[in-house]
Amino acid sequence: MQKRFTEEQIIGALQEAEVDGAVIREVRRKRNITEQTFFRWRNK
Repeated sequence: MQKRFTEEQIIGALQEAEVDGAVIREVRRKRNITEQTFFRWRNK
Protein backbone atom coordinates (compact mmCIF):
# COMPACT_ATOMS: atom_id res chain seq x y z
CA MET A 1 0.00 0.00 0.00
CA GLN A 2 1.24 3.43 -0.89
CA LYS A 3 2.01 5.62 2.11
CA ARG A 4 2.66 8.97 0.50
CA PHE A 5 1.06 10.88 -2.31
CA THR A 6 2.71 13.31 -4.68
CA GLU A 7 1.48 16.87 -5.01
CA GLU A 8 0.04 15.99 -8.41
CA GLN A 9 -1.97 13.11 -6.95
CA ILE A 10 -3.32 15.29 -4.15
CA ILE A 11 -4.30 18.07 -6.54
CA GLY A 12 -5.89 15.56 -8.90
CA ALA A 13 -8.05 14.08 -6.15
CA LEU A 14 -9.20 17.49 -4.96
CA GLN A 15 -9.97 18.69 -8.47
CA GLU A 16 -11.86 15.51 -9.28
CA ALA A 17 -14.10 16.01 -6.25
CA GLU A 18 -14.64 19.69 -7.04
CA VAL A 19 -15.01 19.80 -10.82
CA ASP A 20 -17.02 16.67 -11.49
CA GLY A 21 -19.40 17.31 -8.63
CA ALA A 22 -18.65 13.76 -7.64
CA VAL A 23 -19.53 12.38 -4.25
CA ILE A 24 -16.49 12.75 -2.01
CA ARG A 25 -17.00 9.21 -0.75
CA GLU A 26 -16.58 7.88 -4.31
CA VAL A 27 -13.41 9.90 -4.90
CA ARG A 28 -11.90 8.69 -1.64
CA ARG A 29 -12.76 5.09 -2.38
CA LYS A 30 -11.29 5.34 -5.87
CA ARG A 31 -8.07 6.93 -4.58
CA ASN A 32 -7.93 4.75 -1.44
CA ILE A 33 -7.64 7.63 1.02
CA THR A 34 -9.36 8.24 4.33
CA GLU A 35 -11.90 10.95 4.98
CA GLN A 36 -9.55 12.64 7.41
CA THR A 37 -6.75 12.75 4.84
CA PHE A 38 -9.03 14.16 2.16
CA PHE A 39 -10.27 17.00 4.33
CA ARG A 40 -6.77 17.73 5.62
CA TRP A 41 -5.60 18.14 2.01
CA ARG A 42 -8.57 20.34 1.21
CA ASN A 43 -7.90 22.60 4.19
CA LYS A 44 -4.33 23.18 3.03
